Amino acid sequence: MTWQEQNVPRDHAPVRSGGVGVLLVNLGTPDAPDAASVKRYLAEFLSDPRVVEIPRLAWQPILRGLVLTTRPKKSAHAYRQIWTEAGSPLAAITAEQAAELQERLGETVRVRWAMRYGRPSIGDELQALMDEGCERVLLAPLYPQYCAATTATVVDKTAERLRKMRWQPALRTLPPYHDDPLYIDALASDIGAQLDALDFAPEVLLLSFHGMPERTLHLGDPYHCHCRKTARLLEEALGRADLRIETTFQSRFGRAKWLGPATDATLVTEAHKGTKRLVVAAPGFSADCLETLEELAIRGRDQFLCAGGERFAALACLNAREPGMEMLEALVRRELAGWI
Repeated sequence: MTWQEQNVPRDHAPVRSGGVGVLLVNLGTPDAPDAASVKRYLAEFLSDPRVVEIPRLAWQPILRGLVLTTRPKKSAHAYRQIWTEAGSPLAAITAEQAAELQERLGETVRVRWAMRYGRPSIGDELQALMDEGCERVLLAPLYPQYCAATTATVVDKTAERLRKMRWQPALRTLPPYHDDPLYIDALASDIGAQLDALDFAPEVLLLSFHGMPERTLHLGDPYHCHCRKTARLLEEALGRADLRIETTFQSRFGRAKWLGPATDATLVTEAHKGTKRLVVAAPGFSADCLETLEELAIRGRDQFLCAGGERFAALACLNAREPGMEMLEALVRRELAGWI
């Protein structure tokens, strides 16, 4: 570790050291919207014991014999509906966030990005930062609410690579920011602007977070509490007395009881109750992805309208727009204090 510019003899080999790096990490995406690519991605994702907490001997036969023979084709169809010329929206947006953050931080910091599942991998990008002379690295999981299946598994994967490195960087990890005023203010500003731009006045705003099995709450995972606190603080910050705000959880999988109420069921229930104009936002996602663009914006719309609703809108995530990037820059600068 060095804090000073290298001053080596003329005949010394080139040295890269003393640099500071930031590694942004998001969940992951297949390489292409086809069944083979989705199968590879799901095999990695659903084999993570942090994601599926079923003993491996019991789960792997189910995963290999049932899930991976049926789900990839269906998921590939969903991915094809949202795929862009730049590829996966999640990967493209995360790359844009990294590029924008690099511009904001300047040459004193090197910014790279990775996916927990799929490519670019955490290990490869961490090594790339070391190769560029970054001896101090801020690992930044882009998950506002802490969950063992998201934040913790990013740290697990990083540690897996560190165990193989003879020369390891000093490492810091961006903590969850579910109730940070920077995050709440960014959400309120961005969501407020999107609400104001609508051509209808919504009656209900659903704040939809990714679901987790309910047992994770009872085992001590703070995720449910973090989501609820984010929703409460966001409602206060929005200050819209004419808008009813509800919190729901999406993306159920399997037969276990999941955190509720469920987003898909709530969309139908709201329509049956007489709600005609509804908006959904996903504050737990730092970038738009399959779960927001297909599950909410496409299927969610169909569920609400088919049940009797009349107007529906799915708001964009913070992505790389100004409120989100100002927040991310401030969070990162705070965690880099003493390094830059």
